[in-house]
Amino acid sequence: MPDHYFSASPASPDERETARVRLRGHDVDVVTAGGVFSHGRLDLGTQVLLRTVEDPPDGGHLLDLGCGWGPVALAMAHAAPSATVWALDVNERALDLTARNAASLGLTGVRAVRAEEVPEDVLFDAIWSNPPIRVGKPVLHELLRTWLPRLAPDGEAHLVVQRNLGADSLARWIAEELGEGFTVSRAASAKGFRVLRVARTA
Repeated sequence: MPDHYFSASPASPDERETARVRLRGHDVDVVTAGGVFSHGRLDLGTQVLLRTVEDPPDGGHLLDLGCGWGPVALAMAHAAPSATVWALDVNERALDLTARNAASLGLTGVRAVRAEEVPEDVLFDAIWSNPPIRVGKPVLHELLRTWLPRLAPDGEAHLVVQRNLGADSLARWIAEELGEGFTVSRAASAKGFRVLRVARTA
């Protein structure tokens, strides 16, 4: 069985390494490892996402869907130190890395957890995600179907998706799936990626 970053318990050795990355203008040292998405670096899609979104609300609940070693959650927590940032992943190694990186940077609002650990009544003022496109459409669609409807009334989600991996078709699917209560638009396009914006209609 191949060792994917979306495996719950990666089979590859848990060999950790420190990397210096730039998150929304801040150079930070983080720990990454094999068996986790984009280990050792900040991937291009996440770079595009973090360069194009505005700061999230400083308060309430924020969500990083598919956190990997934590770059999006760390950026959210730095921009909104009074918020609770829920960092979700199925990969246990990813959750451990995110928690450790947040602790080392003094970002006390980050909660690196599995999906079932998020209280059912929590609504999110912002969702940022570089979603795991390679898990396949059924799993991806279920993920988005579960979490996008949990946007707060004034909340917005921003998803970065590679254009040649179906960004435009995914935008159409989200619009059809969520229906009239939501709007889906393209917030940005750069380096072969789209940043999709999902918000509740007024």
